[in-house]
Amino acid sequence: MAGDDSDLVDLLTSWLPRQRWFAGKGRAWGGLRIIQDVRLSALLRHLVIEVRYADHGLLDRYQVPLVTRPDAPYGHETFLLGKSADGLVYDGLHDPDGSAALLAFIQGREPHGDLVPYTLEELATLPAHAVGAEQSNTSIVYGDAYILKVFRRLWAGSNPDLEITRMLAGAGSPHVARPVSWLDGSLDGVTTTFAFMQEFLRSGTEGWRLALASVRDLYAEADLHADEVGGDFAAESERLGAATAQVHSLLAETLPSAVSDAGSVRAEAARMHSRLDSAIDAVAELRSFEAGLRRSFDELAHRGRSVNLQRIHGDYHLGQVLRVDSGWVLFDFEGEPARPVADRTALQPVHRDIAGMLRSFDYAAQSMLLEREGESALSYRAQEWATRNRDAFCAGYAGSGGYDPREDAVLLRAFELDKAVYEVVYEARHRPSWLPIPLSSVERLTSTSG
Repeated sequence: MAGDDSDLVDLLTSWLPRQRWFAGKGRAWGGLRIIQDVRLSALLRHLVIEVRYADHGLLDRYQVPLVTRPDAPYGHETFLLGKSADGLVYDGLHDPDGSAALLAFIQGREPHGDLVPYTLEELATLPAHAVGAEQSNTSIVYGDAYILKVFRRLWAGSNPDLEITRMLAGAGSPHVARPVSWLDGSLDGVTTTFAFMQEFLRSGTEGWRLALASVRDLYAEADLHADEVGGDFAAESERLGAATAQVHSLLAETLPSAVSDAGSVRAEAARMHSRLDSAIDAVAELRSFEAGLRRSFDELAHRGRSVNLQRIHGDYHLGQVLRVDSGWVLFDFEGEPARPVADRTALQPVHRDIAGMLRSFDYAAQSMLLEREGESALSYRAQEWATRNRDAFCAGYAGSGGYDPREDAVLLRAFELDKAVYEVVYEARHRPSWLPIPLSSVERLTSTSG
């Protein structure tokens, strides 16, 4: 890295905390420095920056491609970092010319510094636009052909999204979008996934949007039951359950798996108790449900049966699936982005994924109630919709996987409650008006245990 970049460091220090994907909000900084600096083209400069925190020397790494311009094009102000000695500095992933330069670099298949592009097919040159709604990454859509996900926060090693998607596609699964390309770099001397490109499924509709449309239809016909409304979602939930089971089966066949012993199950229950300790300290409303929560986690600890462990999705919900003409497609296999890669690739019960999707059905039904304040009679319809779709999903899973997850109520309830406890803390911190959604689920689930 040549020259004095102190003004750029100052810009990054001011800009970074305002980004949705920055994980260090609210923490005291110990400093920021540029640890990698690669010129990908005359326009695009690729940085890896390191943020150190005041607590215990912890740090995060982020990739920040930048474009510097002498002037300010119309519409670019939304992704402007500020002015440096060289000109106006922009986020290179939101700058269309920067995104085009990144595609050209990948097309060229030639390394620059530690950055190495790989492609599985010839890539067309297409116009680019960034997708703006993501929490953890930045995705760029090229024409209607490709979508490139750039992992903003970097963890050393191969990203599970690339690993699992390539494996499933190679095994012929119809439930993933075709992998096209990826970008590797180096972090701590370890080959690390920086970006991953797949086929863009332009006809796909996100499961969350479809579920909300179904709930909206139900609420519009308040005198009808969920199975009587034209927008009934249960058939799609059953198909989604079947697709999920097929993906789980293929993961178990092609990647490592294991069987846990009683000690491992007890250790998992202990971790649930520990997470609950922290959650109760953060959200006092959980305390009234503490006895029921601990009873469920204790039931898991004393369950006395082994559990099959395998690779799973890891962050599974209705926002991670697309309905296309041929059926359901799963995406974003990276797991929870805030957790280290080693944790995300650990073998786990499929019940963690299933619980995540069941929680998502509750959210779809309950979130619509927040828009209908004063219509308490709809709460029964919301629970009816959620129960119908939860059961349909499990039935589809059983029909395709040969195992009904509802048969192990202790295991499934513990994972669902553990997820709901996480949601309580998240909503309390980020969306307080949504806090009643996971709290009502905790109340319902704890009332059925024991």
